[in-house]
Amino acid sequence: MPFNIIRNDITKMRVDAIVNAANTELRMGCGVCGAIFKAAGASQLQKACDRLAPIKTGEAVITEGFDLPAKYIIHTAGPVYFEGRHGEKELLHSCYINSLNLAVKSGCKSVAFPLISSGIYGYPKAEALRVATGAIRSFLADNEIDVTLVVFDKDSFEVSEDLLGKVEAYIDENYIGEHDDFRSRLSFLQSVKKKSEV
Repeated sequence: MPFNIIRNDITKMRVDAIVNAANTELRMGCGVCGAIFKAAGASQLQKACDRLAPIKTGEAVITEGFDLPAKYIIHTAGPVYFEGRHGEKELLHSCYINSLNLAVKSGCKSVAFPLISSGIYGYPKAEALRVATGAIRSFLADNEIDVTLVVFDKDSFEVSEDLLGKVEAYIDENYIGEHDDFRSRLSFLQSVKKKSEV
């Protein structure tokens, strides 16, 4: 099944479910979490989350998408990064696998993830991306669902280009005007895609 990495705003994704990088109390936070709450309707989403909280790090729960284009929001609590010596990798891997299992169980055909724990939780972006892609690829080996990894900042997208030569990555057309080097970047991505098809 398709696995894409794009640079976009996850709250605008037209998929069956988007994943919220939540805290264990399922309270409105900042970053991706805050943006999702605001776009979905903070009050109504908080009421739905209050019925499910608290959750453990690595667990996932699901709510309605409310005012979002997505039908559902899957909330998963990522680990705070402490030099990678406290089971962070395993917990982050669990976030993706548990969210994907919940998506499939809920009848979703498509799901969009942020790069979990790579913001205020301090997980290094390159390492977070390796864990994410490893978990997603392993899940897709035995399951059918379209998965999109949505990165918002330019640094994360550049990391994705470096690491994922065999995964189709592209810049969302909404961002074309923001990149002076778009033509060379598009050329690079097209060559990566051709190589992966050989």
